Amino acid sequence: MGQVFSSFWLYWFPNKEYKLVMVGLDNAGKTTALFKLHLGEAITTQPTIGSNVEQVEFKNLTFEVWDLGGQASLRPSWASYYKATDAIILVLDSTDRARVRIAKGELQSILGHEDLRTIGILILANKQDLKDAMSVEEMSTALALTDIRDHPWHIQPCCALSGEGLFDGMEWIAQRVNQLRT
Repeated sequence: MGQVFSSFWLYWFPNKEYKLVMVGLDNAGKTTALFKLHLGEAITTQPTIGSNVEQVEFKNLTFEVWDLGGQASLRPSWASYYKATDAIILVLDSTDRARVRIAKGELQSILGHEDLRTIGILILANKQDLKDAMSVEEMSTALALTDIRDHPWHIQPCCALSGEGLFDGMEWIAQRVNQLRT
């Protein structure tokens, strides 16, 4: 009887911590999204030099979220954080049409990394509150998302400042890790 209760408890209240790595070009809103998820409020941020890490509790799951600096000089170091990662969150500035090709190149690099062979990728199309933001469809086309066959992915429109869409994205990740757990 005790083992049945124990199994039931672990199913509903898992104690595993999942590692998420949040990447994206500089000024995409990664740190703002992280602190909105962690604290429930937007805070004033500075460009991330290196990384931030916070625990985010969501639906009885604990996520260790690594927010990595997005400047060109820091992007080569992203790969050193990939080992034992359960999902990638790619944050994109939906208004940054000039650098969408660079973001696509970084996504292709992520998809090709051997430590990330089967993990899911959540793409947060941030800054959707701005009038010149690309639609999710435009971003999907620009990133060639429909060509991705070997990784589960989801693109989520969001606004890191208000939090709109962030928890919908976390719901997708929670479903992915729950599927892997069962």
